[in-house]
Order: sequence, then structure tokens, then C-alpha cells
Amino acid sequence: MDAGRTFDTIAIIFNPNSTGDAPSLAKKLHDDLTSSLPWTAIRLQPTEHAGHAVDLAREAADAGNALIVSVSGDGGYNEVVNGVMSSFSSDAVCAVLAAGNANDHSRVIGQKPLADAIVEGQVRRIDLLRISMALPDAEPVYAHSYIGFGLTPIVAINLEKGSKGAIKELFSVVRTFSKFKPFEIRQSDGRLRKFDSLVFANISQMAKYATLSEADDQPTDGKFEVITFRHMPKWRILLTAVQAMSRGLGDQPSYAKYDFATLKPIPYQTDGEVKSVDAQTDITIESVPRALSILG
Repeated sequence: MDAGRTFDTIAIIFNPNSTGDAPSLAKKLHDDLTSSLPWTAIRLQPTEHAGHAVDLAREAADAGNALIVSVSGDGGYNEVVNGVMSSFSSDAVCAVLAAGNANDHSRVIGQKPLADAIVEGQVRRIDLLRISMALPDAEPVYAHSYIGFGLTPIVAINLEKGSKGAIKELFSVVRTFSKFKPFEIRQSDGRLRKFDSLVFANISQMAKYATLSEADDQPTDGKFEVITFRHMPKWRILLTAVQAMSRGLGDQPSYAKYDFATLKPIPYQTDGEVKSVDAQTDITIESVPRALSILG
């Protein structure tokens, strides 16, 4: 941990069209930091389109000795993290100010109010997840919290299609769950396995309320937990989900690296960002120890 780190620039990245309070939170953080750190260049940087935060974060990191703050949910922060990881600079620091529908990372990793943490400058390093695919020109993608296949991204896709709100979210989940079908993968030893859900978790909680494992909340051990829902009757999936939200799923196996191949095209989710992968694709999930410097 660095003591009292100061920065030449602080970039505050946010979506000005957010349905939440990102614009107002970003402005308040800017004003608070301008008052507390009068000699630091502090910039508000609104995004203009999906993926723009990746470019803004990379440019800010390339400038050197920069703090990049994402005022967003987990998905927006994922873009910022990937922008920083694609920079040629190695001294950039990230932070997130929760302002979205899903804020698992901020809730689990955060230790104090962000403005206070920035002024104090206590920097620490955490592990990241990295997903790589054996495809021409495929670049690795990083995740700060989790990578999920199966039910997790399917639910996320349908939530994005509908309106936000607790009741509407509930109906969307139930509707999606009733139509959900399992998927199959080929493991590195050649065995075929069928899952309803396969989650690689860098933190112990996700989806606001679910406790996935008994792992330390701070991802600093060079490993991730693998939470599997083998194909089972839907009533058993519901019971498992209730267990995750009530008392947690207990100890889960830890890995530094996990290899498998898809058999059919399937969606997956990285920190709330939904993507898809083609059939017959070799995939590697691995922990990148102490890859990211953070504040908060």
C-alpha cells in the first residue's frame, strides 16, 4: 500500500444520459475534490456512446500519474478498468463511485467514502479476472468482479430489454427463468459437462444480495472461486438461489486458471457487460494477481 499518493490529474468518467444519479454524483465529487485538492487538475469526462469509457480511461492513464474515477455501476467500471489495462502506463489508479443498478464491486470492496480515500491517497492493489479466447485477433478482456455463463447473462439481457424497477425486474427474472435452457461445455480433460450456471467470482457477492462463497472479500490471493449450478430441475435452482440470498452457498473451489471450450454459441457476462461467444471456442479464465491499483 502506498502512503499518501497524489496525482497530477483526476478524470471523473460518467454517463450523462444515465437513468440514475451519475451526472449529479460526478459533479459533486468534482466540486468536493476541487476544494480539497486545489493543485490537482480534475476533469469531468462524460461518455458519448457505449464503449467510450474504455477510450477515455486509456487516454487518461496514458498521460501518467492519473486517477481515473468511474461514476457508474459495475458495467461502467468494467469499461474503465479495461481502458486502464490497455494503457501503456503502469502507474494509473482506478476508483468507482456507485451510481448504477448493480454496484457489487463498490459495495464489497469499498472501505470508506471515496472523496476521503482520494484525499488520503491510500492506494492498494487487487487481482483481476482475465478471459482469453483462442480466436484470431481476440484481445483479452478483464473483469473486476465476476465472469458468468448461463443463467446470469440470460437474466441480464432480459433486464436490459425491460424497464428497471423492483417489480418489473422480478417479473423479468421469472419470465426468463421459465424459458431458460442449460448449456454444455468441454472441460480441459475432454469431459462434457452440462450447467445451468457457471460463474467465476473475484468477489464473494453478486446481484445485490447473493453470497456466492466464503472467500475473503478482498481479491488479493491470486485465485478466484468457481460457482457451478449443474443442470437440475428448476425448483432446485430456485432453492439454491434462495440459499445464496439468505445464508450463502458456503465454500467453493478456488482456481488460478480454468480452461474449457464451448459447444454452441452462448452469452456471457463480465461485471454486467453482456457479450457472446461462438461455438467451438477455447476459453481461458485466469487470475491476474495484483493487476489493478485502486482507491476506495
